Amino acid sequence: MFNTFKGGMHIPDHKELTSGKPIKALDGDKVHIYPLQQHIGAPLEAKVQKGDYVRVGQVLADSDAFVSTPVHSSVSGTVTDIKPYLHPSGAKVTAVFVENDFTYEKYEGIKPYNIEDMTKEEMLSVVRNAGIVGMGGAGFPTHVKLSPPQEKEIKYLIINCAECEPYITADHRRMIEDPDSIVDGIGIVLKILGLDTAYVGIEKNKPDAIKVMNEKASIAGNIKVCPLKTKYPQGAEKQLIYAITKKQVPSGGLPADVGAIVMNVDTVSQISKTFRTGMPLIKRVVTVSGDAIENPSNFEVYTGVTFQYLIDNAGGFSKDVRKLVMGGPMMGIAQYSTEPPVVKTTSSILALSEEGGNYDDYSPCIRCGMCVEHCPMNLMPLYLSKFSVNNELEKAEEYNILDCIECGLCSYLCPGKQGPLHNIRIAKQKIIENRRKNK
Repeated sequence: MFNTFKGGMHIPDHKELTSGKPIKALDGDKVHIYPLQQHIGAPLEAKVQKGDYVRVGQVLADSDAFVSTPVHSSVSGTVTDIKPYLHPSGAKVTAVFVENDFTYEKYEGIKPYNIEDMTKEEMLSVVRNAGIVGMGGAGFPTHVKLSPPQEKEIKYLIINCAECEPYITADHRRMIEDPDSIVDGIGIVLKILGLDTAYVGIEKNKPDAIKVMNEKASIAGNIKVCPLKTKYPQGAEKQLIYAITKKQVPSGGLPADVGAIVMNVDTVSQISKTFRTGMPLIKRVVTVSGDAIENPSNFEVYTGVTFQYLIDNAGGFSKDVRKLVMGGPMMGIAQYSTEPPVVKTTSSILALSEEGGNYDDYSPCIRCGMCVEHCPMNLMPLYLSKFSVNNELEKAEEYNILDCIECGLCSYLCPGKQGPLHNIRIAKQKIIENRRKNK
């Protein structure tokens, strides 16, 4: 028996392209580009000027806001420019350009921390100042997640190792190659939250990772590994909470409402590295894969290198590319250029050819019900899509459109290739904007 949730489905994962490929560490590029928006929250202000010499781990931009987290330089060198540049989101945002001198001189003051002598507030300050965010893709500041309201009693720390999106194997390889940092990071987070046990959810299509983490968990004594059914979107926050605790986050609620905090496995690994070395978040593992990549790979890279740099190190394109995506094919962000830089939330770069399917076919909804049957949030996507097209926003709210987690299953399954998720996103955005205006 494996833990799971109602709805969802198993889809071809194509993880065999990189699941057996060890993580390869890459050197930095000649120029690194650091967008000042790499998290959910308040925007940052540059703390350096053109011509400044910066070192590894030095703050490039920060904000006084609580829901915010700084951006650091991953290389040493000279700031050559501060100007708008293409972000993976598709927009242009202010970015700091640093010319790499390849000496990797560390910023003064970077040193390990002794957690035994630290208070909870001091540990949260370290997490915040290290620029740590959710590295699974959301980018929510970790120090905020670890600071739930006092009235919310946290009982469960859940480590998300599901990695249910097709192609991506960055977390899989991290568990196999660097489990000690994961276990250590979990211990640090447990200390911050005042908990005794953490639950690690891993899909059963990663038996080697389950074996390694079980071995480490038995030694640590404060970790319980929970094998999960291989099903998308098993790694979605609310679905993972239900699979492990059987508690359902209420409509419009947050994980803390059922006493849970969910963290990505790479995030807790980074917490360990920060406390043990003092180094902020300046590296991450990125899977470069897809049927249009010559040599699909897992890379550990310095933030700020361009997507093109990673693609070149994976042998370049092997055929014409129809889709370039940052993240997974289900919830990732389509790219129109290879020039955006790797940011804190870049888990993968996928290059897909047109052989994967016809993106242009379209036919009317036949009410087959597949989107309803498999929706992990028990919604009715066909109606939500219709309400959006007709601008019936009040009706959409009645049907709980804001509970949609945008997993993309409805669009994936639709035989008419209607793309209901696209319409649902538009309606959600309008509803949220209207609420802000009416405050």
